[in-house]
Amino acid sequence: MNIKKIIPILDWLPNYNTSLFKGDLVAGITVGIILIPQGIAYALIAGLPPIYGLYSALFPQIMYAIFGSSRQVAIGPVAMDSLIVATGVSTLALAGSESYISIAILLALMVGAIQFIMGVFSLGFIVNFLSKPVITGFTSAVALIIGFNQFRNLFGVNFIQSDQIQYLLIDIWQRITTYHLPTTIIGLTSVILIIIFRKINKKIPNALIVVVVGILLMKYFGKTLGDISMVKDIPSGLPLFGIPEFDLDQIRELLPIAFTLVMVGYLETISIGKSLEAKQDEYRIRPNQELIALGLSNMVGSLFKAYPTTSSFSRSAINQESGAKTGMAALISVVMVVFTLLFLTPLFYHLPKTVLAAIIIVAVFGLVNFKEATFLWKANHLDFWLMFATFMGTLLLGIEFGIIVGVGLSLIVLIFRTSRPYVAELGKVPNSNFYRNKSRFEEVIIEDEILIFRFDAQIFYANSSYFRDKLDEMVDEKGTALKLIVLDAESINRVDSTGIEMLKERIKFYKKKDILFLLAAVKGPVRDDFFRSGLLEIIDLNHFFMRPNDAVKFYKTGDRKHQDRYAKYIHQAYN
Repeated sequence: MNIKKIIPILDWLPNYNTSLFKGDLVAGITVGIILIPQGIAYALIAGLPPIYGLYSALFPQIMYAIFGSSRQVAIGPVAMDSLIVATGVSTLALAGSESYISIAILLALMVGAIQFIMGVFSLGFIVNFLSKPVITGFTSAVALIIGFNQFRNLFGVNFIQSDQIQYLLIDIWQRITTYHLPTTIIGLTSVILIIIFRKINKKIPNALIVVVVGILLMKYFGKTLGDISMVKDIPSGLPLFGIPEFDLDQIRELLPIAFTLVMVGYLETISIGKSLEAKQDEYRIRPNQELIALGLSNMVGSLFKAYPTTSSFSRSAINQESGAKTGMAALISVVMVVFTLLFLTPLFYHLPKTVLAAIIIVAVFGLVNFKEATFLWKANHLDFWLMFATFMGTLLLGIEFGIIVGVGLSLIVLIFRTSRPYVAELGKVPNSNFYRNKSRFEEVIIEDEILIFRFDAQIFYANSSYFRDKLDEMVDEKGTALKLIVLDAESINRVDSTGIEMLKERIKFYKKKDILFLLAAVKGPVRDDFFRSGLLEIIDLNHFFMRPNDAVKFYKTGDRKHQDRYAKYIHQAYN
């Protein structure tokens, strides 16, 4: 057993040096400066006191630095997971209450346990059922929901909070005229400043700048500006160890939202990790190890009052751009959070919530992916409508149902595509031994007495009827002149019992019509399945060929010399 694969920090820590530390130091400080105001802001999205955003930036980062296969992914509280937490927990307790907090912490333990189990049993492939169009639609919809939910803090109006966009928009439309002018001015100014700073240089700590300006403004001019909502008291000190309270009824009620967080969190981490992996050649992302790392991050984090965490798109990108080379950058960020918790929390007393809303809105609206939607419309209409359906489902039905819609549609599209694969009739390229698709090569020679049939997928229970129907259609088009069918099996990589029985039945059927059925380019494992299933009882071993041209040549000339050698080779390989 390779211990470095189980604990990836052992791969880079023994060779750590000062040149690596320089990049990690700058990146760790930069990410820490961004993480502190974001953590406070995202805790508010989750319906938790601000301090829990900082708690969630401690042990999850430490555990990921030790066990994560990526050296640059930044773990901690994020906007999307925070809203999912708020959506799920708000149905069980009043936001901000002790019961609400304990449920959110229990949810982190549940999410971590599920992720860890999936990683140990190598179940990361399950998330592959969420295709990229589904992820794009879901992420874009959640970004809009998060952004509009922050209008209450941005404009100083107590709009409703919901994960269904129609209710949000109706309430905003009806009550927007009651906005609080000073709150709105500070919030919108913060939005503009953040956008300007990001345009100038993404490395500028725009969130920290607007936080500092907002705090100074409220501290010295707050009384003249009126009743602007502030963060106020944030307790100092580090979180104490404690095991989350267990309640079986609560666990059952939280399972759907926990699985949603598992899938969303893992998808975010893998997509971010893969994008960062492509920019270097020092390490490779291992999906199941990422699940283990996320699981340990959430489980250990829950023991120290953290709510569910995952990787951050923005902080991971800044971490990489700032020169992070190893997980030491995350540990430096942790030191900054610890210092803040011990000594700096009183400074956040005068922080306006409208500034936090501005930070969140700019961050999440950047996740609305118009470019991907435009690309899908041009490249693949089915993928576009899959993305659009997930997007609208999430917007109108809510986050939990949105992920169900996405997974359901992904499975439907997968079944549709595998049950109706591409089929083609091949014709001979003039003056060659090659056969190509007649729909793409107009010059190929098509003979009435010969049908070369290619099926571009595995043959199994879901598409065996489609295989039979398409083959019969092509046979009918040929008419009574047809004497030979050659199945080009080069693209068939697997067959099941249903597919084999269908194929045997068709061979018998055409044999009664005096139509010879030959097979070409059959892969070894598929050929083994054919033989084990008794195909040789109805077709001769000499009816297997290396290429379609060999089969046609055998039919036309009756030359068995080359084919006898190939049949002998097959017989030896099988035995």
